[in-house]
Amino acid sequence: MSHHSRSAVRLPAVVMLVLVAGAVAAATLSGPAATTPAKPAATADACVPVGAWRVPGEKGPADASTGDIVTRAIAAGAVLLGETHDSAEHHRWQLQTLTALHARHPDLVIALEMFPRRAQGALDRWVAGELDEQAFLRESEWREVWGHDPAHYLPIFHFARMNRIPLVAVNVSRSVTRAVSEKGLAGVSRTEREGVGDPAPAPPAYEDMLFESWGAHLPDDAAHGSLGRTERTDRKQPEFRRFLESQLVWDRAIAEGMAEAASRHPGAVVVGLMGTAHVMHGWGVSHQLQALGRPAPLTLLPFERDADCATLAGGPAERLADAVFGVAAPPRVAAPARPRLGITLEPAAGGVGIAEVAKGSIAMRAGLQKGDVILVIAGRAPKSAADVAAAVMRQAPGTWLPIEVQRGEQRLELIARFPPAPAE
Repeated sequence: MSHHSRSAVRLPAVVMLVLVAGAVAAATLSGPAATTPAKPAATADACVPVGAWRVPGEKGPADASTGDIVTRAIAAGAVLLGETHDSAEHHRWQLQTLTALHARHPDLVIALEMFPRRAQGALDRWVAGELDEQAFLRESEWREVWGHDPAHYLPIFHFARMNRIPLVAVNVSRSVTRAVSEKGLAGVSRTEREGVGDPAPAPPAYEDMLFESWGAHLPDDAAHGSLGRTERTDRKQPEFRRFLESQLVWDRAIAEGMAEAASRHPGAVVVGLMGTAHVMHGWGVSHQLQALGRPAPLTLLPFERDADCATLAGGPAERLADAVFGVAAPPRVAAPARPRLGITLEPAAGGVGIAEVAKGSIAMRAGLQKGDVILVIAGRAPKSAADVAAAVMRQAPGTWLPIEVQRGEQRLELIARFPPAPAE
């Protein structure tokens, strides 16, 4: 999702869209590319140097120190730290900001978009030191509910545990936004929404941005025969209205979770970690927090070196955030191909069942069959499909993965052999 203007900042604004052309889907989308050339890195460094805070203003960004930002955060009582979920540099900035806040005001609560509320028990046990990393990721259902590389987030989680800072799950299950995108807000009861109330209407500019992002990612007409050109420009169409409502429910869930955390922890500064799209311009979570009667939170964003400095000018209504911090993410390189065993999994008594085996896959060559129940993989008894996936993901090219399965009355020991990495 991007700023509604096509000359907008090229921050990687990420939003999970749950409706595409009437079909329910969860997709990570980025907005339309800017049509104006990005400013060269030297120019961007001049407006937001790497490692420096800047405060947007009508005459351009003004200098600010970390102390200034921390003072404003404490006074606000709530802070939103935006991120692009797969950017390690953004998460390092979040951790740095959290440590600066903690040094001045140790009474913090960290509210996490990443987790639905049902994960709260796992978060509590993690902070209390009762779970190791693998148990925490398993019990919080990380791979099912979020899926991004946990290595980006674990330093923040360890910091919270080391300092006994409460971690709060403020999101709802994906099934909630999926139901709203299918049936509309009126068709999903508050109970089905896991207690989330009716969201405040979207600010007009936020609706503009969501409509542009939604339309840009619809399937091609000719290929899918779904929405014609006229419908693509009509924001009153039911498909878009349901999509808009699903996004507002997402914002409202985070806002209500943060508000509840503030009530449970009087005097604490509640710091929300969430995607940039929920933070920018105050249109998302900040808008919903204020609709709940809470003071406006301080909105903070990382600012890439090649981002458009023009987005930092203008009055309060146009400003990207209350303050931005210059970051220089290392060049992105293609991730190595993930190992694939070639099986589809399903629940099963005593282990994890195999629903399908792909033809020609590593699993088929290993002798795995549809109907097998995985009892042990890599020396451990899996409790869920996520445990099996984690074992496969840990495999390096050229290694062997031992798997014990139950097949009828037989218990079999099989070996999945992963091919070596291709020579460069």
